[in-house]
Amino acid sequence: MKYSPKEMKQSLEAQQFNFKKKFGQNFIVDENIINAIVKKAEIDENCLVIEIGPGAGSLTYKLAQVASQVLCYEIDTKLEDVLQHNLRDCQNVTVLYQDFLEADVKIDIKQYQYDTLYVVANLPYYITTPIIVKLIEDQIPVDKIVVMVQKEVGNRFKAQPGNKDYNSLSVYLNYYFDVTKLLDVSRNVFVPKPNVDSIVVQLKKKDQLFQLDHPPFFFQLVRDAFRQKRKTLRNNLKAYNLDMIEQVLSKYHMDLSVRAEQLSITIFVELANTLSRHSH
Repeated sequence: MKYSPKEMKQSLEAQQFNFKKKFGQNFIVDENIINAIVKKAEIDENCLVIEIGPGAGSLTYKLAQVASQVLCYEIDTKLEDVLQHNLRDCQNVTVLYQDFLEADVKIDIKQYQYDTLYVVANLPYYITTPIIVKLIEDQIPVDKIVVMVQKEVGNRFKAQPGNKDYNSLSVYLNYYFDVTKLLDVSRNVFVPKPNVDSIVVQLKKKDQLFQLDHPPFFFQLVRDAFRQKRKTLRNNLKAYNLDMIEQVLSKYHMDLSVRAEQLSITIFVELANTLSRHSH
């Protein structure tokens, strides 16, 4: 069968499928965009791909052509007939009808043989960040995450110091991954059409993580530094040893009057390590 987004639309109508706002359902119907995502993800036949929220399976179908196996998590059981129909030619796709945020992914992937593990998905906007945080916190051995997300969220993911979108999430993600934008996606390629544009971002696992003496302390410090975005470090980090912070900052020609958004991850790492060495 030649898969086409048009056929997907017809099968949704045939099944009388109703889009549910609560699941953030916006399905891609533009084949060029789907092809571009799959191509840029650089998947090969030794790759296990996890897809979260396959929807009607338009991206799933294309992933199945290049990956060794595709494991999907779909929260909406009403899509079962649609997916069975649209993926009937794909022997290498498994769909688990459950909430990804509650899944034990480590157990689920045990049965597969693969060289690399990728997550490729058009993520529901309302749970984009929790999904990525879960992948990190559950220590899923992901090599690469390629996700379509709401543009402003994607901009935060990839923001660099000095940029207004740069926040504690940017630092958190950049600790684990090299984040890059792969493509812009217009709101017009979705059914139903969302009221925002999207971008596809790639989060590629860093070969070498920064050396942290005490990771939880580092992440807490970063969150505190950004607590009130317009305020200076002197205000946001009152509870910490300000003299010590100032000593580290002076090496970078900065002082306590700077805001968190001006600090690179390298400076945050040095601040956290210096402070935790002196307090533990």
